[in-house]
Amino acid sequence: MTRANAQHFWPSAPAAAARARSRFGLAGMGIAVALALGGCERAVPAGAKAGPQTVPVSVATVEAKTVPLSVRAVGNVQAYSTVAVRPQVTGQLESVHFKEGQEVAKGDLLFTLDSRPFEAALAQAKAALARDTVQAQNAEADAKRNAVLVTKEYVTQQQFENTRAAAAAAAATVTADQALVKAAQLNLAYCTIRSPISGRTGSLLVQAGNLVQAGGPDPLVVIAQLQPIYVSFSVPEQDLSAIRAHAADSLRVSAEPSGLPPELASENGVAVASAEGKLTFIDNSVSASTGTIMLKALFPNTDEMLWPGEFVDTVLTLGERQGALVVPSEAIENGQAGTYVFVVGKDQTVAQRQVTVGATDAHQAVIEKGLSAGEVVVTDGQLRLTPGAHVAVKLAEQLAEKAAP
Repeated sequence: MTRANAQHFWPSAPAAAARARSRFGLAGMGIAVALALGGCERAVPAGAKAGPQTVPVSVATVEAKTVPLSVRAVGNVQAYSTVAVRPQVTGQLESVHFKEGQEVAKGDLLFTLDSRPFEAALAQAKAALARDTVQAQNAEADAKRNAVLVTKEYVTQQQFENTRAAAAAAAATVTADQALVKAAQLNLAYCTIRSPISGRTGSLLVQAGNLVQAGGPDPLVVIAQLQPIYVSFSVPEQDLSAIRAHAADSLRVSAEPSGLPPELASENGVAVASAEGKLTFIDNSVSASTGTIMLKALFPNTDEMLWPGEFVDTVLTLGERQGALVVPSEAIENGQAGTYVFVVGKDQTVAQRQVTVGATDAHQAVIEKGLSAGEVVVTDGQLRLTPGAHVAVKLAEQLAEKAAP
């Protein structure tokens, strides 16, 4: 074997040493991994299980209390009266004496028209009246003289009859002239337009300087009376007998704007912006197409909280129910089998229970079947719950309960 062949089969000393270190390095890494795995196995004993997960929730206690028997509906606010102000004479609109959206009282000056043509017409009518009055007086004097002369046969009976007829015609002309004077005075008065009711003005539809026509299709402005104000709403015909059983003037109705934003609600969830009125009208027939009947309630609206055209949530109170079981509306959940709640047990686990819900509103629900007074139900956090889950009441509620007397 040559020297070259010997070098091919036997590695040099440095190469051999490098390979040895590589083998020992891999072996060392294997030992380290094995020790680490062994340590992990010792950290979690065999057969051990993780503890149950606790879900933070908000809760409320089922209470027995007196609740109102009420009928809820969506109502529409209507002005007590609405007047479209139109000119009664044709003329140029000279000036406007109010601002759009201003509150006006009955009799307040709204518009003035150019009165010069009507002043001239009045002067002409008065002049015609004066002329015809003199002629009538002269005709009456002739008739009186002929009445004396006819007895002495100085004039014929025919002449007497003619003078008497002329006097009567002249008197009728005077009466007609007086009527024309009154009409001219009235037209002149129509140049000043005053508010027929007390209320709030709408948008100004005709600006000063325009020619307006009597009986035109477009009003100058629309005035709506807001105090008091009506709310119209419809209820199912099934409630009609209960409503009629009470005197209409004794039924109270409350209203608050639909979709009230959270910042207008008080801390206990009851809307601050609400109005109280009374039922004043029950329609004389039930709608065949909807199966509902229309009602109207009258509200003082002294603070003008209600505005014509807006939709409000109305509650017609028929009476009270003693000892009703009540929970917050947030506790009610809907499932395939119906409505249910999560009930918290003494061991801080929850059970899903089917319930029958009676009357409900945005804040509370009456439970007809499925719960007892004193039980605790979940009002927030239901999405993370399953039957048997462990729960913990949120700290804020715990502190509130401790602070309560």
